[in-house]
Amino acid sequence: MGKGGRADIPTKSSIWQSKYKPLDPSAPKLPSKGEIKAAIPKECFERSALHSFYFVFRDSVMAAALVFAAYTFLSTDVPSEILSLDMLKWIVGWNLYAFWQGTVLTGHWVLAHECGHGAFSSSQFLNDIVGYIIHQALLVPYFAWQYTHAKHHRRTNHLLDGESHVPSTGIENGLGPNNERLSFYAVIHEALGDGAFAGFQVFTHLVVGWPLYLLGLASTGRLDANGKPLEEGDVIDHFRPGSKMFPAKLEWKIALSTLGVIGTLGGLLKLSLDYGFLTVFLWYGAPYMWTNAWLVLYTWLQHTDPSVPQYGSEEWTWVKGALSTIDRPYGIFDFFHHKIGSTHVAHHLFHEMPFYKADVATAAIKEFLGPLYNYDPTPWYQAMWRIARTCHYVEGTNGIQYYKSLEDIPLSSSSKAKAE
Repeated sequence: MGKGGRADIPTKSSIWQSKYKPLDPSAPKLPSKGEIKAAIPKECFERSALHSFYFVFRDSVMAAALVFAAYTFLSTDVPSEILSLDMLKWIVGWNLYAFWQGTVLTGHWVLAHECGHGAFSSSQFLNDIVGYIIHQALLVPYFAWQYTHAKHHRRTNHLLDGESHVPSTGIENGLGPNNERLSFYAVIHEALGDGAFAGFQVFTHLVVGWPLYLLGLASTGRLDANGKPLEEGDVIDHFRPGSKMFPAKLEWKIALSTLGVIGTLGGLLKLSLDYGFLTVFLWYGAPYMWTNAWLVLYTWLQHTDPSVPQYGSEEWTWVKGALSTIDRPYGIFDFFHHKIGSTHVAHHLFHEMPFYKADVATAAIKEFLGPLYNYDPTPWYQAMWRIARTCHYVEGTNGIQYYKSLEDIPLSSSSKAKAE
């Protein structure tokens, strides 16, 4: 652990690195958004409500099929004998249902995400109706998320005004001016060790990360809706109409989103009282957690890597931020999740483009950008583990910054003494 404690991580020469190095004097000039768009076939921007509704239907059929299979072969009653084959079947069966139902529902989540961007159809009124219904059913405050996610696109990899997965600084992670381990993550990392801390990172991102973000307790930006720095103690959540995260003109939409979430929670509470909390958790809660895990995983991996720059206000431009996005391979999950992770560069450049045209657009973008296009072929689960171990903090919020790892910070003197 500490310096020299990463022998099990591949060497830099054997792992993917972004080829764009903005600090290199010979770094190429970046193209404009218009130049990139000109390289993409115009038909990629054509939206079809009928085509989009087909995917809503397809994903809903898969979700219904999983419900039918679970209803046919599983019982919500816990087997009486803990150490039995019946208990093993019960645990495995419900976990399989939770994983695959959560995976399928992530497809619905992505379709509502298309609505938020205006890519579902040419009618934003229709987009908002469909997006609101799907997202509220998944406990997402649709209009609140729509605003903050649009900001995420407007300020990608902006260290001050970015939104979601904004890097924290060494000081915020508990490091002193000379990299002393004083508190918080710096101390937790030393106490847990490299591997356990990486596991802790995965847990905090995939299990509790999404609700913490919605509550304004993690991963938010550093500026309010008016561009002013947040004050100590400010909580910019997605539920209060008066949250500093939103301009005043959106108060009624934020309230409508919050009421929708409350309505969904009320329905789940009523079902729990009628049929039991375990029953509702098995049918809805566990898949919901897997859906949250998937969506956080995508956002985390598509914008995080030790070789991808993060920008302070004086260095950031929209093109720099958008081209800091990374495409990754997700295998069979591309089918369920509408290729949101393997065509994410195209999506960040042109979010109004429907996902079913993103393959063609990605091929054109890759050809046009050449080495400026980020594609990491590392399997997503390996990339996740590597990022959990190497992307912990940045040194500051100005200039051009790169993620650094707490594994490279020397142990405190007390830990060294114990080790000796």
